[in-house]
Amino acid sequence: MSAVIAFENADVRYGGRTALSEVSLTVSGGAVTGVVGPNGAGKTTLLRAALGLLPLAGGVIRILDKPLPNWPREALARAAAYLPQGGEAKWPMQARDVVLLGRLPYRAAFAAPQATDWKAVNEALARCDATGFAERRMNELSAGERARVLLARALATRAPVLLADEPAAFLDPAHQIRLMELLREEARRGTAVVVTLHDLPLAAHHCDEIVVLHEGKLAARGASDEALSDEMLARVFGIVARRVRDGGRDTLTLFRRI
Repeated sequence: MSAVIAFENADVRYGGRTALSEVSLTVSGGAVTGVVGPNGAGKTTLLRAALGLLPLAGGVIRILDKPLPNWPREALARAAAYLPQGGEAKWPMQARDVVLLGRLPYRAAFAAPQATDWKAVNEALARCDATGFAERRMNELSAGERARVLLARALATRAPVLLADEPAAFLDPAHQIRLMELLREEARRGTAVVVTLHDLPLAAHHCDEIVVLHEGKLAARGASDEALSDEMLARVFGIVARRVRDGGRDTLTLFRRI
C-alpha cells in the first residue's frame, strides 16, 4: 500500500492555541485509517488541514506526493472528497441533488450533468441505502438519513482520498456497521480512507490502522491492539476496556472509567 497522504511536522494554530503540534504520519491507499481521541484532541483539525481549509503554521502536508499549496483547488476537489459532520444539513434541496454536488469538480461552471455524473450519483445512493428517499428534501429527512446522503455525496466524487468527520454520529447501530462496511469497500477499491470516530469499539473492529490524537499531538498509531493498548486507553481516555479477538480483529467493550 502506497502513501497517499503525508503529514510532515504539521502545526496548526488558531484562536490563540495550538490545535496540531508537529504531527507526522502517512496514510496509505487501500486502507481505512481511524482517527480517535478525546474532544479537542485535533481530529477535525487534522482533516481540515489535509484539505487545505486550515493554514499550516509549520510543516507540510502532501496529497499524492504533492504539497497542498501546489494543488489547484478544482484538482484537489477531485483528489480528496470530504464528508463533514452533517447532522444539521437541513437544506431545502432534494437528496439526489445534494449527492450530485459531489460531481461538481468534474464539470465546467453551469454545465449540465452528464450520464457519467448521474451513474455515479445513483450508484452512491444505492450503496448508502438512500435511493428510497432520494427525491425528498434534506430538511424532511432524519439526521441519520441526512448522514447517509452526505456519505453518498462523498462517494459520488470517486476521489482517491476520502476524509470523513464523525460520519457515524447520527446513525443507528445497523447503519453504523453498514457505514464502516462501505468505507472498507471503498478502501478495497484503492481509496485512502480517513475517518474520525468517537466510538472506540467501532474503530477497533473496522479500521485497518488507528491514529490516536491527544492535545493536538500524535499519541499512538498502529493496529488497534497496539494503538488502543490498555495503557493508552487509561492515559488518553481514562477508561478500562475488555478486549476480545474476533475474526482477526479486536472487539472492545468499554468497561469503566478510571
